[in-house]
Amino acid sequence: MLKIGEKVPDFESDAYYGGDTKKIKLSDYRGKWVVILFYPADFTFVCPTELEEAADYHSSFEEIGAELLSASTDTVFVHKAWHDNSPAIKKIQYPMLADPTGNLCRMFGTYIDHEGLSLRGTFIIDPDGVLKSYEIHDNSIGRSTREILRKLQAAKFVRESDGLVCPASWEPGKKTLKPGMDLVGKI
Repeated sequence: MLKIGEKVPDFESDAYYGGDTKKIKLSDYRGKWVVILFYPADFTFVCPTELEEAADYHSSFEEIGAELLSASTDTVFVHKAWHDNSPAIKKIQYPMLADPTGNLCRMFGTYIDHEGLSLRGTFIIDPDGVLKSYEIHDNSIGRSTREILRKLQAAKFVRESDGLVCPASWEPGKKTLKPGMDLVGKI
């Protein structure tokens, strides 16, 4: 499994994106932040609520130089069928990666061997391809896209700020910390 601070190996995956099947490589996004949302399966209950919420926030991610990708063990044909039949999934404007072999899920440590599905996992990768944050949890618990965006904003701030770090629940415009000092001004 990948660890924080490690470079994520390049991978290629079929994806349903923009009404078509395309090949997507992680290296296509070098120079941008990437957030990958692993989820168990199409045509389920919690997944469309998360992916629709991510679609609603997609422009906020793009505004700060990040791209969203979702990934499950479904094929691109299942992604297309879900997209064609679900009002929530029709909102998606980001690539839906297909991982029917489970190899991508295994690389990120989300694969459930006895089910052939992925756990819910969120991975934030910096513009150099280095893993900065991840969270994996039980499939019965939905994620907050707003919190994912906040974590991404914090990771981006730390990368762009010489020696400053973000305290608990930091959001853009709030005070930050310089190790060894008190809170510093709003940035």
